[in-house]
Amino acid sequence: MGSVSDPSPLNFEERRISSTMTIQDSGFMMEDGVSCLPCTPEEQKRIVTELKNESESNLKEGNLYFVISSRWFRRWERYVGVDADRNLNQSSDSRHSITASSNMEEMPGPIDNSDIVQNGSDGVCKEDDIQLRGMLMEGQDYVLVPQKVWEKLHEWYKGGPALPRKMILQGVYHRNFDVEVYPLCLNLIDSRDESQLAIWLSRKASVTELFQRVCALRGVEQDKVRIWDFFNKRKHAQLFASNKSLEESNLQMDQDILLEQLDGHQSSRFGMDSTGNELALVSVEPSRSSYTFAGGPALSNGHSSGYKSNLYPGGSIGLGLTDRSDSFDAYNSVRKGETRGLTGLQNLGNTCFMNSALQCLVHTPPLVEYFLKDYSDEINTQNPLGMHGELALAFGELLRKLWSSGQTSIAPRVFKGKLARFAPQFSGYNQHDSQELLAFLLDGLHEDLNRVKQKPYIEMKDADNRPDEEVAAESWKNHKARNDSVIVDVCQGQYKSTLVCPVCSKISITFDPFMYLSLPLPSTVTRTMVVTVFYGDGSGLPMSYTVSVLKNGFCKDLLLALRTACCLKTDENLLLAEVYENKIYRFLEVPLEPLVSIKDDEHIVAFRYQKKGMEKTKLVIFHRWHEKSKSDYLKSGKELFGTPLITYLEGDQISGADIETAVSKLLSPFKRMCSSDKFHIGKDNDFLSDGLNETCSSSVAHSVENAEFEGTSNMDLSLWLHLTDDRVMTFKPLKKDTLFESGKILRVVLYWTDKEQELYDSNYLKDLPEVHKAEFTAKKTRQEAISLSSCLDAFLVEEPLGPDDMWYCPRCKEHRQAIKKLDLWKLPEIIVFHLKRFTYGRYLKNKIDTFVNFPIHNLDLSKYVLNKDGLSYIYELYAISNHYGGLGGGHYTAYAKLVEENSWYHFDDSHVSPVNESDITTSAAYLLFYKRVGSETKMETEESSHSRPVS
Repeated sequence: MGSVSDPSPLNFEERRISSTMTIQDSGFMMEDGVSCLPCTPEEQKRIVTELKNESESNLKEGNLYFVISSRWFRRWERYVGVDADRNLNQSSDSRHSITASSNMEEMPGPIDNSDIVQNGSDGVCKEDDIQLRGMLMEGQDYVLVPQKVWEKLHEWYKGGPALPRKMILQGVYHRNFDVEVYPLCLNLIDSRDESQLAIWLSRKASVTELFQRVCALRGVEQDKVRIWDFFNKRKHAQLFASNKSLEESNLQMDQDILLEQLDGHQSSRFGMDSTGNELALVSVEPSRSSYTFAGGPALSNGHSSGYKSNLYPGGSIGLGLTDRSDSFDAYNSVRKGETRGLTGLQNLGNTCFMNSALQCLVHTPPLVEYFLKDYSDEINTQNPLGMHGELALAFGELLRKLWSSGQTSIAPRVFKGKLARFAPQFSGYNQHDSQELLAFLLDGLHEDLNRVKQKPYIEMKDADNRPDEEVAAESWKNHKARNDSVIVDVCQGQYKSTLVCPVCSKISITFDPFMYLSLPLPSTVTRTMVVTVFYGDGSGLPMSYTVSVLKNGFCKDLLLALRTACCLKTDENLLLAEVYENKIYRFLEVPLEPLVSIKDDEHIVAFRYQKKGMEKTKLVIFHRWHEKSKSDYLKSGKELFGTPLITYLEGDQISGADIETAVSKLLSPFKRMCSSDKFHIGKDNDFLSDGLNETCSSSVAHSVENAEFEGTSNMDLSLWLHLTDDRVMTFKPLKKDTLFESGKILRVVLYWTDKEQELYDSNYLKDLPEVHKAEFTAKKTRQEAISLSSCLDAFLVEEPLGPDDMWYCPRCKEHRQAIKKLDLWKLPEIIVFHLKRFTYGRYLKNKIDTFVNFPIHNLDLSKYVLNKDGLSYIYELYAISNHYGGLGGGHYTAYAKLVEENSWYHFDDSHVSPVNESDITTSAAYLLFYKRVGSETKMETEESSHSRPVS
């Protein structure tokens, strides 16, 4: 690993081999399914819990954690009986406790991380080490375990590959620990031969460490080379060996760095731009950060010669590098007829969430007006709650570049670096929530621009039955005495909060400020799921059914809906299973298993049987294409295809002939209809006719020709079947006279030769539909639409506090589950509505895609405002932050309106395009930005009151 120096007990080749070990090789399962693990499941759970607690009590930078696939780890948790969140709604006597004496199928097998690692080269990031797939989400795709936990799990189960990651310390004021799951990948371009090589390093590694790694890999001496920040194939800055981290140097995931030799052998094309001119270079650390507000001249390299050559002489504020575009960098070269404000933001690695929120903010008219003027006198460097003005300076610099002319797109690297420093929760390269970023930005900008330099102490008074108008005015005055900024002027409103004790009826009324309103979506309690039902007795073709169930329901609810959809008979039952990589990953046999454990991108099947047969021997049939060569035949079974079939066998003694008969019966619905010696697919999606062509039906009993290799002779079955294990890693030819005891789970692999492909239509086994196909485009599903007003009503409804959020009653002197009621008292000029589309749990994050019908013009909020102050509360929409698709793989964009020209535009990272107003209302809307109509006069009046900052 780039950031870990061989921490694994296995080297790379050993890890690669271990990832393909068979269950027999792993040393924990012997014949007859007897466990040879050194301890019971209960002991495993105890040991792992103790090791986790020990690790959490000794957190420090450099500690090793290991990434493990959630799929495998959940199997282990079920095996050892971990009581996860998904069982919290079950009663203690109904929970399914899995112990060593339970079904041996629940044993997880070797650690399997194959579903979270790259299977090959992915872009430029090629290295001998195994790397994670992109866009993985913790808890949903992988879990992190401390080194000692990994060592124990690997000792018990083997498998892999090992994926070690280091713990790093992040943040400036709020330091917190984080495991660097995705180290920084840099693409090294050697100008001597134009070769490219991927380098993996921690983003906390120093530039000196980068030099050492580059020089070691390329066999050069450090004092004879120089390295350039070569972002977007342009020389941005020369890197100098120092203790400065790669993150502080604004290096981004997957970007280029350029190696040049000082003897003049570098290729000349790397020092030129697209026009052949030598590039204007920005020094990596200017002695002072020059700064230009709108109106001052600017040089082409982004450094100004304006009237503010040094914002704070001798101070610590400095932006260092500036965010540069890929085109023209001057602020104020407005050409005739050119529109400003249409500059895109480049994606720096899952930063679409940041780009979306930023585009909405930089198109907020009063903020644009403010940051395009000289606001230097309002920078608050002394505020302990702020960021010494650095966030406001970085945001203002970025806004001015986005509003300069001649730009196509900006790479906001410096701004992202500030986020990593002051808000480490947004560091790295994972997808985040645009609303969470917006909340941080509004709060951070306010503190950096707070006109109050010394906050006075104010003791809050109780309402004591005073008129609401008096209490509200007092609360707002106290708030403004400590908080006075352009953000308060523009974005903050006030709501009334009423709490009533359910025991003594004590009433508490407070008036609190707000910067946005998070509105619940009152509908969408159901979930659509697609399940494919197979006949376990071979009596019909599979059918896919779409059913509607409660989102918070259980597997028993899904089974009930399926019974109705597929007209299940009273003497029949359904067996639910998840199919993953053409294998049965797990059986969903626990009735109270929550449906939230089934993700939308999974493939769920059901097998229907006679109830009386489901206590017998279970037979699982896997499918594999027949390979022509011996080397292909001996492969590990990665060529599996289609959906496994399951049936039950009768009798105390099961023979190989019985298994073949059962397999033939299950395949019978897939027989091709025969006509004129040519095969074609039957059209009926139900039972097939018995009147098949005699030649076609008789060809079932064929022999496998030219398919015998050494060690596979004496195969006396007409179908080519092999016995296998539950991992489908070992293969043993099945013979007719082989006998098995009843009650076991038997697994066989059916090899499909040319004969089977001619006789049976394998398409019925392929292409299982997902539980729910997430559409990347936003559908206007108005049939289940809800209005913005209904969301507001749900936000303002009276409701009891949750058990984890109880209120301390001053009269009872105890915490009570009080009744809470919110009311809007005062609304700001800019109001942001956050539609709460996401719900979060330990293992799953859900998204609600319901269409919210929100007005673009004339949103009248007057009826929601208690304070009748005579102001107009009519609002116009001017920006939207959109979220498309599901979680993890979703994407953020923005719609924003240029108010001056009354036109809407779509901002999709670096791409900007016009859009019709009629097309901006979609089910992807996540954040809605409204501006009060006719509020300019009021704002101008308020501005006069801030001519002098409070000291």
